[in-house]
Amino acid sequence: MLDINPGLIIWTIITFVLLVAVLGKFAWKPLLQALQSREQEIANALKQAEEARKDAERMIHENQLAMQKANADTARLIAESREVAEQLKKDIIAKANESAKKMMEQAKEEISREKDSAMAQLRNEVADLSIAVAEKILDESLDASKQKKMVDKVIQQMQNN
Repeated sequence: MLDINPGLIIWTIITFVLLVAVLGKFAWKPLLQALQSREQEIANALKQAEEARKDAERMIHENQLAMQKANADTARLIAESREVAEQLKKDIIAKANESAKKMMEQAKEEISREKDSAMAQLRNEVADLSIAVAEKILDESLDASKQKKMVDKVIQQMQNN
């Protein structure tokens, strides 16, 4: 059943060799070039991915440093703001106290002026009353006890007014 045919073997070998030669010339070179090109692309992609990973790690590190600096700056600004606010508070309180002191001094001066004015007015009234008493005394010749009673009466009228 199985016969070995030497002609068929030779033609099969020749066909096989021709097929390998044609494939080697037309298919294997482009196929190998495509594989080498693909291998190079994969190597480049891996290299780029590694560079991208390193860049990403560097950026993450830079971002962390920037965040730490920003946090430190924020804390510093908050502390400075608190100090400025405290100083403003002290300044406002000092100005308010100074203003209150000035107002008190002005009020005391006003009271003193009013008191001096009232005393001057009182002196004028006392002088007028003294003149009136003197006129009455001169109009009436009174003795010492009557003069004293009249002066006491005038003083008492002044106190009532």
